This record gives sequence, structure tokens and C-alpha cells, in this order.
Amino acid sequence: MPSLTTEQVIALAPDAASVKAARGLARPGKWATVGQNDRALWGECKGSALYQVCVDPAEPAFKCTCPSRKFPCKHALGLLLVAANQPEAVLAGEPPAWLSEWLVKREQAARRKATRAGADSDLDPEQQTKRAAARDKRIAERQRKVEIGLEELERWLRDLARQGLAHAQQQPARYWDGMAERLWDAQARGLANWLRELASIPASGEGWGERLLAQLGSLYLLLEGHRRLDVLPEPLRADIRSRIGWTWQEADLPDDAWLRDRWLLVGQRAYEEEQMRVRRSWLWGRNHDRLALVLDFAHQSQPMPPMAAPGAWLEAELGFFPSGYPQRALLRHAVAVEDRGTPPGLADGAALLDGYAAALARQPWLAILPAAVAEVLPVRRESETWFLRDAAAKRLPCHPGFADAWRLLACSGGSPLTVFGEWNGQRFWPLSAWRDGRFTAF
Repeated sequence: MPSLTTEQVIALAPDAASVKAARGLARPGKWATVGQNDRALWGECKGSALYQVCVDPAEPAFKCTCPSRKFPCKHALGLLLVAANQPEAVLAGEPPAWLSEWLVKREQAARRKATRAGADSDLDPEQQTKRAAARDKRIAERQRKVEIGLEELERWLRDLARQGLAHAQQQPARYWDGMAERLWDAQARGLANWLRELASIPASGEGWGERLLAQLGSLYLLLEGHRRLDVLPEPLRADIRSRIGWTWQEADLPDDAWLRDRWLLVGQRAYEEEQMRVRRSWLWGRNHDRLALVLDFAHQSQPMPPMAAPGAWLEAELGFFPSGYPQRALLRHAVAVEDRGTPPGLADGAALLDGYAAALARQPWLAILPAAVAEVLPVRRESETWFLRDAAAKRLPCHPGFADAWRLLACSGGSPLTVFGEWNGQRFWPLSAWRDGRFTAF
């Protein structure tokens, strides 16, 4: 059973309040019993009642009898912190009956999921034909709605261009939201989210006009590309459809889209979007030197799908979505393993910009380039703006939303380190760093 570090446990927490509460439970004296075997950790925590806590660190998976709606709850996090900081307190032993019952239920759920996945192949030819016809009908109906939405978006863009960017700057939020809602209704949800992101640009300060014009130009280029789908190469067609909002399922991916490797979870970022919680997980494949993005979504009150913590290694298959610059992938058959290694870092900021330009040449609507940049030092200017200064003394600006700059500086100890993060063409968002082989997630 893999063990998690303190930083990996904290990365699993749903919010800062859960981390604080879990730290208060990270003492053996808070627990009536704790134990482990080769499959799971368990414990009974003293609170207003005696809560029974089960944790499978490999997936990871959690269960607690407390009434908290947070997932994982403070008790599960607290138990993991005890195992990380005081492993001698969590002795191997015979598991209690309630833990064995939880493990059995998880095995049964996994078998049911595998059965459902193979349900289509168990259908007779007539049933398969009917199911395929129903699916084609749904796709055709959605395509009709998308076409209507794109036509309306083009008229809206032409009106905006005719009236000028200064006119757009004076418009209230509903000017952007109204068009975004119509695209959402047309099931072009990728474009709806894109338009909502544009709404903040007119109020983003100096240079807003250039930034907005660049985004509007990219949006119009996509509409032109959609008009010429029949003559474009398949990877570019897939990028246009993905940007509009079409998604891929596991069954849609061909066999050669899947890549088996040992993957290091090098960074993770969570945020909210349209009443949904979104989690972005970046993995680096050691043998193939590939980076992959796994996206997970959950409604506000629902738990996220299980995912390992940053810094963990997985033996797994990743199925990459078709693209001119494949990034997004589906994860399957993941097993936690012990391993070591770090992704190769780019030499400096200039190499990052060259890499971004090359990626845009392959995928013109690429929003994020993931990269590790070696030998950079976090520095701050008087205006509270943070940068990564490379060996050539060039500075990459950090994203203003990055809130762990002081922690990154502390990790550096005043010396250059390797930082992994997301580059959006303007700003870099650090997600993790290595110094002297030690991994830190932000």
C-alpha cells in the first residue's frame, strides 16, 4: 500500500478549513483506534460520536460515518496525516468488520461498473443497430442546434466589430452573458465558457484592447474553420469540435490513442465554473516523456472522482483525445506504484515561448501549455507582482491568481529550482516545484 506525504494529503483537501481541522486531528491521542493492512487504513475518531474512518490511499478512496458533506472529510484527512507524520502509531493488524464490509462493497461496485462498460458488446445485432440509430439521431439533433448557435454568434461578432471595441467596453455583463446563454442552449458549451472569459478582458487594465481583439480574432477563426471542416485534416477538425464543446467518451477513442506508462502527477488545480467544481490534473509519462491533462467535474455537493495526490506515481493507461497538439486524456486501469523521477525542464523562458509558438502552429486554439522550466528563481516587484527569473535574467510573469508565491520562494531557499506550471501565453501559473529532488505541490 503506497504511503502519502503530508503535502500530498493536504492537496486532497477540499478547502483550507478542512486542512486546519485535519491538522487538529493528526495526533494519535485523538483516535480510539488506528491500524492498517496491505489494502487500507482505518481508525475510530473521538468527536461528538465515535466516527469510523476508512481510507484506501492507493486510489485514493474514503469513507467516514461523520455527517460532513465535505469529501474527503477532516477525519479521513486527519488519519492520513497521522500515517504520514507518525507512521509508527499506525500498526499493521487485523481489520475491523466495518472496514472489510466497505472493501467488499467497493469490489462489488467495481464489478458492476465493468459489467455496465461491457453491456453494449452483450447486445444482439438488432439491439446494437437500434442503439446506434438512436445515438446518430441525438448527434444530428445536437449538430443542428450547434449550427444555429454558430450562425447567431457570427452575427453577434460582426455587430461587435462594426460598433468597435470601445462600445464593448461600455457594455454591462449581460451583454456577454446573453450571447453565452444562447450558445449554452445551442449545446455549444465550450464557446459559451469562452465568451464568459472574454467578458472580464475590457476591465483588465492596460492592453485590454489588444487582448480582446486577439481573442475575438481567434474566435472568428474557429467559426471560419468550422465552415471548412470537410477540407481540414482530422486533428484540426477534432480541435474545432472540442473547442465548440463536443466531448469524447472512452469507447470513442481508438486503440492507438491509449498509452501505457508510469505517470507522475506533477500538478493539480481546482476551481469553480458554472455551478460545477473542476479539477485539472497534469501527468507526466516517464518512458514516453508525454504530458497529459485529466479533467474531472462534480456538482457542488457531489464528491470528485477519486484521483491520486500530486507527487504520486501511477501505472496506468491514458487515452488521448484527437488533436493537433494532444493534451487532454482519459485515465483508466490506474494502480499506485512507488517510483522516482522528474520531468525534464526547459532551459529558460525563451524556450518556453518557442515551445508555445510551436504548439500554437499545431493547435491554433490552444489555451494552456504545460511546461517545467529549470533554474528559475521567484522574485517580487514592489507592485506585488511575482515573476520567475531564469538563468538569462529574463522574467516570466506569474498569474495574479497564484496565491502561494511566498511558499514557492521559501521552497527555493534563495536558489534556482525547477517549476512546473501552466503558461497561457501571458502568465505562468506554478503548480509544483523540485529542489534537490524534493517535490512540492502548490
